[in-house]
Parts: sequence; C-alpha cells; structure tokens
Amino acid sequence: MGKTWATLGIDLHLEPTGPGLRRGLTDALREAVRTGRLAPGTRLPSSRSLAADLGIARNTVADAYADLVAEGWLTARQGSGTRVAEHPVAGPPERPAPHPPERGRLPYDLTPGTPDLASFPRTAWLKAARHALAAAPHDALGYGDPRGRVELRTALAGYLSRVRGVRADPERIVVCSGFAQGLKVLGEVLRDRGAGSVAVESYGLFVHWNILQRAGLRTVPLPFDDLGTRTEDLTGIPAVLLNPAHQFPLGGALRPERRSAVVDWARRTGGLVLEDDYDGEFRYDRQPVGALQDLDPDHVVYLGTASKSLAPGLRLGWMVLPASLLPEVLAAQRAGGWATGVLEQLTLAEFLTSGAYDRHVRAARLRYRRRRDALVAALASRAPKVRVRGIAAGLHAVLQLPPDTEASVIRAATWQGLSLQGLSAYRHPSATTRPLDALVVGYGTPPDHAWSGALEALCRVLP
Repeated sequence: MGKTWATLGIDLHLEPTGPGLRRGLTDALREAVRTGRLAPGTRLPSSRSLAADLGIARNTVADAYADLVAEGWLTARQGSGTRVAEHPVAGPPERPAPHPPERGRLPYDLTPGTPDLASFPRTAWLKAARHALAAAPHDALGYGDPRGRVELRTALAGYLSRVRGVRADPERIVVCSGFAQGLKVLGEVLRDRGAGSVAVESYGLFVHWNILQRAGLRTVPLPFDDLGTRTEDLTGIPAVLLNPAHQFPLGGALRPERRSAVVDWARRTGGLVLEDDYDGEFRYDRQPVGALQDLDPDHVVYLGTASKSLAPGLRLGWMVLPASLLPEVLAAQRAGGWATGVLEQLTLAEFLTSGAYDRHVRAARLRYRRRRDALVAALASRAPKVRVRGIAAGLHAVLQLPPDTEASVIRAATWQGLSLQGLSAYRHPSATTRPLDALVVGYGTPPDHAWSGALEALCRVLP
C-alpha cells in the first residue's frame, strides 16, 4: 500500500497489506495476535477511535474486527468491548511479511519535534481548502510573487500582530517551505554579505547548525548559565540565531535583560537577530512572551512555522524581514527556485481568516496542557528524584537526571519499546559549558490513545 499505519491502543505499529484496506487491516491485526504482540485479553480501541487515528472509515475497522471475531482471534461482548481471545486459534506457519515494518521504529514515541499528527483538523482543513480553491483567481495558479500569495501574507500580518506582537507588513513577509528553508536562504544572504559566522545557543538542533555551515558560516555557541543563554558578549559576531520565547530544548524564555542586550548589540553593530518562534502559541502557566522582533523590526528577522501548530508535512513557514534585507532574500528565493504550494498557502490563509486556526490552537493547547499535567503528576509520584523544567510552554519538557545516568536511561527506554532522546543529542560540539544529564520528552508527539502507554513506559525507566 506504500503507507505505514501506526496506531492501536497499545501503540502497536501495523502495516495493513493486500489489495484493500479491510483485508490489509485484518491481516495485520491477525498477525499481531498470532505473534503475541497483542497479548490475550488485550482490549482494543473502539472502531471509531482506531478509524480516526488511521484516517479510514469506521466501517472498515468494524468489519475487520468482525472478521477476526468470526475467526476466533478476537471476542466482542456488550459493555466489555473488543478483546484478544484468551485462547486464540492456531495461526498459519510463519512467513515473511510482504512489507516489513519500518526498521528501528519503536512502539512508544516521546521524541520531541512534532505535534500529535492524529489530531490534525482534517475536516476543517478540507473545508478551508475547498473554499480557498473556489475563491482563488485564475492567476493564483501561476508562478506568482516570490514572497508568496498576498492572501496568506495579509492573514499572517494580522494574526502575528494580534497573537505574537510582531510588527508585520504583508509586503515584508516572505512565505517559505518551513523554517529550514528560510534559514537556508538567510544563510546564503549572510554569506554573500561577507559574514563568516553566526552565534547559536549551546543547545539546539544540529540540522539548523548544519544548514548554516553548508552555507559557509561557522556556528559559534553562546555560553549559558542557570538563567539561560547569555547574550551580553557578541563581539565580532554579525548574526545570532535564538529561540527567545521558548528555548529549544531547555525550555526557558530569554531573560528581559538579555533580550535588551541582544537588541542593543544589533543596533550598535548593525548585527542581525534570527528569531525562531517555533511554538509561540502554546503557553500554559504564564502570559505569552511577545516576539523579540517588536523591539527592533529593522534588526530582527522573525521566523515562524505551522509545523508545531498544525503539521510539519504542510511545509509552511514565514519570515518577517527588515526592509533592508528584503531584496536580497527575494533574489536568493528566485535563484534557488524556492516556492511553496499555492493551494496550501491559500488554504492556510482561509484557515486563519475564518477563525478555524484559533479554534484548533485553543483545543490543542488544552490537550497538551492536560498531558503536561499528567506527566508532572506521574513524575512527582513515581520518580521524585527527577527534576522537571521548561514546562510553562511548548510541547516538550526537560527531565533532569542524576549525574551520569542519561545513557543508561536511554538504553533502558529502548528495551521498553520507548523512543527517547537525551539532552546530549542537542549539545553543540564546541560548547564549553558543563553538560547536563537530562531527557527531552516530547509529550505532544503521541496520539491521544497512546499517551498513557508512553507515560507508563517512561516512568518504568526513570531512576
């Protein structure tokens, strides 16, 4: 089928095979029971829940369940749900699966970086797409403006001003295919301006550092202390990449005096601040931290994305640029042939202006806050030695561990079928500050039905 289906009440990863969805799902479930991955007595999710997670019709799941009940693999009783039979019938001899599951994939996933993709608002998005396509002028389907569709730039200007405090003129917004593509363009512009280096935070994403390095720029890690990243000394640095509102992965906000220091540096030296506001919508225990760009739009490039609020697969991001930088960025956009799909842009514009985006974010914020609260409560009860930090915002938390235990916890997690990442995976290779033993737990990643199982597996491996 060319697609891996990953769900089930115990986080079992299934890949339906065969000529049809019903047969594929039936074969996959039968194989899971036969091999013991679904133990006798295991209660399966409702047909409605599993269908929603798989993105298929409820009747398809119900029919697959009925087939397996008839064969004796499952039992179904009123009020008890559908369960694996206590004494399942003997299965056929083992044979190689026609499409083996994805190599190395673990059943529980708490790696950070993505939202709950099962909660993507498919119905609302489809409605917005239909409306946007019906209303789009014919020339919208042409090559168009390298800045992106004016409908989306106008919608973004209003939204960013209202929600993030960004001073955004639609003429100075450039739509890009996610943060990475925007950073690549900015790296090329900085290189062409003669920059040789960019300051970055001591903990961050290697993919971002690699993008800058491939553009010919050296990445220089900034020191950090108990209050976060230090910005008071940027001597000789032409640009700096920061997460001011919610540092990834450590989770804190840049201190007010350090926000002022970096803006003062930019004004004094003509430096450029690249502000990565990757999850600015998700705040729980405090007022939202406004964008740094509002302090000086002439020296701060604001970068945002739909990857955390909606889904990374949409490949939608945006840059709000200083006027002086706009011509060079547009030239780099044209030279690189960078373009973002017009229909996705028009759909997001409609999603924003109709209020559907706000409704989705409010619902997601409530769901993620409940998960965060469950995480904190479980750790307080079962792992009181573990300190939790960075939980006032975002979709991940940092769990500080006793010294020299990070590697052993990661190994134990693998044995529990749990995908986890340690903080060391995000440390810049040239960082000089003392490393911390910690886990970066992406509590936004699992679908709803898998969250409790992932949390239970996490608690089992913590010291």
